[in-house]
Amino acid sequence: MIDRTHRLQSVPYTIEDLRDIMAFLRSPEGCAWDRDQSHLSLRRHAVEEAYEVVDAVESGRPERLRDELGDLLMQVVFHARIAEENREFDFGGVVDGICRKLVSRHTHVFGVDLADSPEAVVDNWEKNKKMEKGLTDQASVMEDVPRTLPALMRSEKVQSKARRVGFDWTDVADVEAKVLEEFEEIKDARLHRDAAAVASEIGDLLFAVVNYARFLDVQPEMALNEATDRFTRRFRHVETSAANSGRQLVQMTLAEMDVLWAQAKQVEREKGL
Repeated sequence: MIDRTHRLQSVPYTIEDLRDIMAFLRSPEGCAWDRDQSHLSLRRHAVEEAYEVVDAVESGRPERLRDELGDLLMQVVFHARIAEENREFDFGGVVDGICRKLVSRHTHVFGVDLADSPEAVVDNWEKNKKMEKGLTDQASVMEDVPRTLPALMRSEKVQSKARRVGFDWTDVADVEAKVLEEFEEIKDARLHRDAAAVASEIGDLLFAVVNYARFLDVQPEMALNEATDRFTRRFRHVETSAANSGRQLVQMTLAEMDVLWAQAKQVEREKGL
């Protein structure tokens, strides 16, 4: 029983303990903040926790990954508790649902389908997913991709869905040409001072670059994050170098900062970054 007298226990907690703690936090005797939450108010927390799991994976630290997975699991239990209070579903229903999904979509393991490669497994999964959701055409499959995904990730998924029915480039050179074409269209829209067209063409360029990345087996979301990390790291070098010489960046010309930027890139090359 979890109540106000509860203290940290010496034996490992279980999933049932987690559910009991959440139920108590949501009770009149529990926590005002937890009681105030809803499915809608928790949306950003679920997204943040998922990204922190990814960050923990990339850190290579198992203990951090364990902690972040716990935070993500808490979001699942939190939503399940709210749903149970609203008589929508409960945690048991969540578990039952994912178990049924794993069985019904792994028909090459639990059924009669064959799949002797990871690619064939994905094909079976997509086929079964389409049947379960009643998606009758490929456009519906694309529309089923969540709009709340990061834009680069969503566009990559939509493109991959189109590829499954043959609507895709066959030569990477054609993709490269498309990227250059979209860039020229931005320049043309800018020359005509058409702000709406510029925004539209920039969107087309980003979509084309995602396509190019996909052809080169590069995950655009990860690639952009890594580029942002590099920029931030190099900017730190520029700012620190300027401070060491007794200057602030606002006192420097862009050409002077570019010299420090080149130094930052050289330092990274020497470190193998």
